[in-house]
Amino acid sequence: MRSTIFVTGTDTGVGKTHAAVALIHALRLQGHRVCGYKPVASGCAVTPDGLRNADALVLQAAAENDEPYDVINPYAFAPAIAPHLAAIQAARPIERCVLDAAHDRLAQRYDIVVVEGAGGWLVPLDEATTFADWIAERGWPVLLVVGLRLGCINHALLTADAIQRRTRLAGWIANHLPPGQAEWQANLDTLRRRLPAPLLGCLPLGAEPAAAALDLRALFDC
Repeated sequence: MRSTIFVTGTDTGVGKTHAAVALIHALRLQGHRVCGYKPVASGCAVTPDGLRNADALVLQAAAENDEPYDVINPYAFAPAIAPHLAAIQAARPIERCVLDAAHDRLAQRYDIVVVEGAGGWLVPLDEATTFADWIAERGWPVLLVVGLRLGCINHALLTADAIQRRTRLAGWIANHLPPGQAEWQANLDTLRRRLPAPLLGCLPLGAEPAAAALDLRALFDC
């Protein structure tokens, strides 16, 4: 099997990395060779080895491989702002050929590449291009992460609609966010009825991603 799955969220801070790590663990338990990929990251820390992003490091650790950090995260920016704005400040434009080259190197070496976006589905890469444009061009299936909090139904349905206009929505993961959503089960049931893709799992509040049980069959049905 050779496959790539793109993980996006209904917004920033909804638990994309948490879900991506759970996905990596679940795939590895099935015997797949998996690598995480964080193509663009802002809010990176200055280290002796260069700029490092916490989410990218978590993905790298979950996969337990020895890929160079610069391949796992080719564009790392220090300011915790939208990536295209950080790229302007750094005078380092985000080029899709660079994103493609790093991904394709990983895709040659692993069964599955789990790609985590930045922010939500329509976050810009530059003045003319969004993550959605890049993913649609590659034709990758998308896994949507929905943070269970007030407003999540509207955000999830809008994002799912936007994804389906460009590529396949393969499934979604619900992620409990603190302090805990009132009537979360009723909201989850509403989303299950209305979202046009299967629920792979619901990540409990405060649990380690490795402990999450995900039903991965829908990711490979099409």
